Amino acid sequence: MFIRKKKNRSGTISVQIISKIRGKYKVIKSIGVAKTTREEELLLLLANTELERLKGSQSLFIEYEDLVVENFVNDIANDHLQVIGSEVILGKIYDKIGYPKNGCPDYFRNLVLCRLVYPGSKLKTIEYFRWHLNIDISVYTIYRFLDELNSKIKSSIEQTTFEYTKKLLRGKVGVVFYDMTTLYFEASEEDDFRIPGFNKDGKHQQPQIMIGLLVSAHGYPIGYQIFEGNTSETKTLIPILELFQERFAINKPIIVADAALLSEKNILALQKNGYQYILGARLKN
Repeated sequence: MFIRKKKNRSGTISVQIISKIRGKYKVIKSIGVAKTTREEELLLLLANTELERLKGSQSLFIEYEDLVVENFVNDIANDHLQVIGSEVILGKIYDKIGYPKNGCPDYFRNLVLCRLVYPGSKLKTIEYFRWHLNIDISVYTIYRFLDELNSKIKSSIEQTTFEYTKKLLRGKVGVVFYDMTTLYFEASEEDDFRIPGFNKDGKHQQPQIMIGLLVSAHGYPIGYQIFEGNTSETKTLIPILELFQERFAINKPIIVADAALLSEKNILALQKNGYQYILGARLKN
């Protein structure tokens, strides 16, 4: 006999105990159906216990308290479960950095923790809210909140992030690393930012946006900026440096960037504006 995890069409996982007799497989017992990784882990624990019992190798010393706990676990419904590890550990880090608490603004804290422990689509996010936080909201609520987040409080969150980064670096931001990436959208129409351009995933027909990220030594974040999808990478370096240098009142740092940003215009602009720099280059160049 052995334990089998069977993936269902709905995306759930069925945990079963299977026996093989004369070359044929038979389901001895179905333990349950898991919708999340945590539920799957719990079902596997129960399956191992049941497998030991069926094989006759279960401990002979069964305490009354064990039976009480087993009956209690069997009666637990999904809406009675709540993940607290992320709140206990990551929540303290969140508070230490100084980010807004629950209600100011709404959802931001839970979205941050969810992204760290349960990354996925917006639909997966509301599933996490429902199953683990007992918060029942629609995906449209998340979209509306993200619009508000970008338009009203992005700057204050970046300021909080920078202040904490500066504290970790003992007040000196001497070296910054800059890179660009693209995010494409499964959409047929363009808008202000989502415009077809050179896509690193090969999705050249899909509208996209460009994101420039600036981090300090050890990868501590400083900020990011969104550009139109058809913007050339080489045209983003100087504007984003000037933007964050002015916003955070930092001295001119040493710039580190890869070969994609190595253009003659960028080098001349860095030299003209008094920046020191380290730029990656291909050997043939």
